[in-house]
Amino acid sequence: MERPADQRAIVNRRAIAARLATLPLEGPSDAPARAPARSDVLALFRAALDEGRAEIRRRFEATRDGRMAAEEMSFLVDQLLRSLHEFAIATAYPNANPSTGERVAIVATGGYGRGELAPFSDIDLLFVTPYKRAPYVEQLVEYLLYFLWDLGLKVGQATRSVDESIRQTTSDMTIRTGLLEARFVAGEQSLYLDLRRRFRKEIQEAPGSGLAFVEAKLSERNRRHKRLGDSRYALEPNIKDGKGGLRDLHTLFWIAKYLYRVRSVDALVGRKVLTEDEAATFRKADAFLWSLRFALHYLTDRAEERLTFDLQPRLAEQFAYTDHAGARGVERLMRHYFLIAKGVGDLTRIFCATLEAQHSKGRVQRASGVPFFKKEVEGFPVDGDRLSIAERDAFMRDPVALIRLFETAQRHGLDIHPATLRLVTRHLRLVDQGLRDNPEANRLFLDILTSPHAPEAALRRMSEAGVLGRFIPDFGRVVAQMQYDMYHSYTVDEHTLMAIGILHRIEQGELKDEVPIASDVIHKVLSRRVLYVALFLHDIAKGRGGDHSELGADIAHGLCPRLGFEDWETETVAWLVRYHLLMSNTAFKRDIDDPQTIEAFASEVQSLERLRLLLVLTVADIRAVGPRIWNGWKAQLLRDLYYRTENYLSGGLSGDATSAR
Repeated sequence: MERPADQRAIVNRRAIAARLATLPLEGPSDAPARAPARSDVLALFRAALDEGRAEIRRRFEATRDGRMAAEEMSFLVDQLLRSLHEFAIATAYPNANPSTGERVAIVATGGYGRGELAPFSDIDLLFVTPYKRAPYVEQLVEYLLYFLWDLGLKVGQATRSVDESIRQTTSDMTIRTGLLEARFVAGEQSLYLDLRRRFRKEIQEAPGSGLAFVEAKLSERNRRHKRLGDSRYALEPNIKDGKGGLRDLHTLFWIAKYLYRVRSVDALVGRKVLTEDEAATFRKADAFLWSLRFALHYLTDRAEERLTFDLQPRLAEQFAYTDHAGARGVERLMRHYFLIAKGVGDLTRIFCATLEAQHSKGRVQRASGVPFFKKEVEGFPVDGDRLSIAERDAFMRDPVALIRLFETAQRHGLDIHPATLRLVTRHLRLVDQGLRDNPEANRLFLDILTSPHAPEAALRRMSEAGVLGRFIPDFGRVVAQMQYDMYHSYTVDEHTLMAIGILHRIEQGELKDEVPIASDVIHKVLSRRVLYVALFLHDIAKGRGGDHSELGADIAHGLCPRLGFEDWETETVAWLVRYHLLMSNTAFKRDIDDPQTIEAFASEVQSLERLRLLLVLTVADIRAVGPRIWNGWKAQLLRDLYYRTENYLSGGLSGDATSAR
C-alpha cells in the first residue's frame, strides 16, 4: 500500500524507539535484565496513539476522505504493533535464540486485514504458531494483548498453529473469510507465508470450495438483511451492515477474491468480471460510505453505524449539503446515500448471482457466450426457473423486450437470469421517449402493475434494474427520495412499492382479518387499474416543492392517456392522487360525529365509487408508511367515516354506521 511522504506525521517508529531508549530502567544496576517501568512505556505508546489519531482526524476533517483515513488508521495500528512487538522481544521477553516452537507471527484479519479501520473499529489479530504453544509464546502474546487493552483498543484475537487454523477453516466460514483477508504485521513472516500457501492449496483450490463459499456468503448476507429489516430504504439506515452498506461491498469482494485470487477491484476489470463502470460504482460507493462512517464515529465518539434522524442534519452540514428549492440539505444527503445504497444493491445482486451461475456445473455456452437452453417461454429461453435471452443483441432489435421480459417472468412465476439483468442495465439507453410512447410497452407495464401475480416483486425488480425509473421518469425522480419526518419509515419509491404490495394482499384476501372493510370494498370498485395506478402515483411529486398532491394530479393527467386510459379513468386517477390524504385527514383530525364533517367530506367525494377507491387507497398508503403506524384506533375511525359517508351518499338506504358494522 503506497503511503504519502508525510506518514511519519501520523506515527514515527524511529521516534518511538528513541523515546523508549530514554526511559529510566528499573531494577538493580547489576541485574542481568533491566527494563523501563511498564507505566512509562504505556504512557509513551498512549501518547503516540493519541497523536496519531488526532492527526488522522485533522486530515479527515480537512478532506472528508474516509477511505484514506481508514487506511491511515490501519497504518497507525500496524506501526504501533510493530514497535510494541520489537520492544517486547528486546526488553520485556528477551530471547536471543528462540527455538522453532517459540516463533510467532502477528497476523491482521477481518477489516484490519484489509487495511481498513474506522476510529472505533475492533482490531482482529491472529497469533500464528508453528505447531504448539510454547510458554514463551503464551507470555509474549499475553503481554501484547494486555498492553493493547490498556491502550483502550478493542481487540479480537485468537492463537492457533498453522494446522489448527487450516483445520478450523474447513468447517467455519467466518474463520475462512478472516484468513482470506489475512495480512502479515510482525514476527516470524515464514509462518504467515506457510499459512497463506496452505490456505490457498488446501482450502481455496479444493473441489467445490468456490461454490460453497459463494453460497455461504450469499446466505449470510440474506440473514443479515433480514435481521436489519431487509430494506435498503429504511430512513435510519445502518451504513455498515444494512442492505446496500459496506458489508455488501465486502461480500462482493470476498467472493471475487476467493474465486479469482485478486487483491483489488481494478483487477476484476482485467479479469472481465466487472466492467469499468461497475468498478467505478464500487469505488464511488466505498469512498462515500467510508467517509460517512468516519464522520459518524467522530460525531458520536463511539462505533455508531446508524444514520439516525438526530445525526442526519449535522452530517449534512459537515458534508456541505445545502438547502435547495424543494429539498433541504439533509434530504439531499440522504437521497445521495440511498442512491449509493441502490447502486451497491444492484451491483452485488447481479455480480454475486452471475458468479454463482458462472461457477455452476453443466453449462454449455454458445460461441457468443449465451448458453444453450432446452426450453422457451414466449420467445425467452429458460434456464432452470430463470428467463434469459437468445441473443445479446435482442434488446437492440426489439426494445419492447426490455418491458416484456419482466411481464413474462411475472406472469409465469419465473426469475430473470442474472446475466440477462446485467444486459438490461447495459441497454438502459434504449428506454427512451420512443419506448415510452410505444402502446405495446405501455400495455405491458400496465399489466405488470395490475397483475394478480406479485406486482410489487415485479416492479421492484424493474426498479432495481433501472428500467422503471427510465420508463416512468417521474418515478425515477422519487427513487431514493427522502421523506424527512418522524412519520415515514422508507423512501418515497420504497413506500410506493410496498403500498402496491399491500394493495395486492388486500385484494387477495390476505389481510381480511386486519382490514375487513377494505378487503370487501375492493371487490366492488369498477376499475382495478384506476386504483393501482392512483396508488402508484399518489406520492410521485414529492420533493419538488409545492403541494405534492396537486403536482401529482397533473402528472396523472399526463401519464394516464399514455397508458391507454379513457377520460373518466384519467379524471378518477387524478382526483385520487389530488385527494389521497383527504380521508385520513378527515378521520384523524376532524370530529366525524359532527354531521357537518360527514357532509363536507361527502360533498368532496361525491360518489360511492370514489369513496370505495379512496378507502382502499388510504388503508394501503397508511400501512405502507411503517411497521407500527397502523392500529385499531385508526382502523375504527376510517371504518366509521366510510360507513357514515356511504350512508349519506346513498340517501340513508345503507343504514347508519353502527348497524353497518
